[in-house]
Amino acid sequence: MSPPAAIYEPSPATANNGLKGKVVPETVTVSGAEAHSTRLLDQFGGKWDEFKFAPIRESQVSRAMTSRYFKDLDKYAESDIVIIGAGSCGLSTAYVLGKARPDLKIAIIEANVSPGGGAWLGGQLFSAMVLRRPADAFLDDLGVPYEEDPTNPNFVVVKHAALFTSTLLSKVLSFPNIKLFNATSVEDLITRPSQSGNPQETRIAGVVTNWTLVSMHHDDQSCMDPNTINAPLVISTTGHDGPFGAFSAKRLVSMAAIDKLGGMRGLDMNSAEDAIVKNTREVTKGLIIGGMELSEIDGFNRMGPTFGAMVLSGVKAAEEALKVIDERKRECAE
Repeated sequence: MSPPAAIYEPSPATANNGLKGKVVPETVTVSGAEAHSTRLLDQFGGKWDEFKFAPIRESQVSRAMTSRYFKDLDKYAESDIVIIGAGSCGLSTAYVLGKARPDLKIAIIEANVSPGGGAWLGGQLFSAMVLRRPADAFLDDLGVPYEEDPTNPNFVVVKHAALFTSTLLSKVLSFPNIKLFNATSVEDLITRPSQSGNPQETRIAGVVTNWTLVSMHHDDQSCMDPNTINAPLVISTTGHDGPFGAFSAKRLVSMAAIDKLGGMRGLDMNSAEDAIVKNTREVTKGLIIGGMELSEIDGFNRMGPTFGAMVLSGVKAAEEALKVIDERKRECAE
């Protein structure tokens, strides 16, 4: 009888601490022929000499991509909600909204090719992601396992931030009512004047978009006009100040909707995370701001490499969004 090819056993520390979602990993023993047999290897293994892809014409590839993309552009030109930024806060917002309201049409605009923002890693290129309690409730809902530290019950650790981000992203992308437009920048906000004429009462009515590579070349090219998406509600989660950060906050100042930015202060996790979650709100009519972008509006502290406030700010942004959407519907009905 051949020995086991692989045995997975929990370490003593793992057995004591537990992994949430999988309290203690089950011992799995694979032996004999089973160790060398999978469906893919059964299908392809040892048959590479005669391997060949199904034939295709190049134009079919182009049409398969472009037809779907332009169909999405047409469908989401009028959306119920636009989320600016697909970082941890924006994706968390989309996840909660997608579960709560499958009837809403939600567009996510992300400037980078790869969504996720800074959530692919913990701090300073380290792998593990730390979330302070009670943000572990979000991980439980998402189905992401995490470790508990027996010396400190106040936080949990996901073994790799990419596990959290890829799981969250896959869940969001699976919702049929959500479309992610990545490599796409928001260049401006669509506005509607208030009846009073007061710029601080201006209502946000959508976003002005362009492909990010186009946005990056407005200084050396000309006549690259943008596209638009109308929506009664925009949720901005573009992070603190940076190349694409705090976009909506800065735009509100330049359009005189707010007087000035508070500016992000020095790092203080204890004050910053509470402040970000509690103050996630509709900053001006039709625009909710969440995540670290709030620190630039309100002058909150930097929070550093901990992500609990990001996900729970997303939960609160979703709750605020549903209130706003329902209020708009009542106004239209009247």
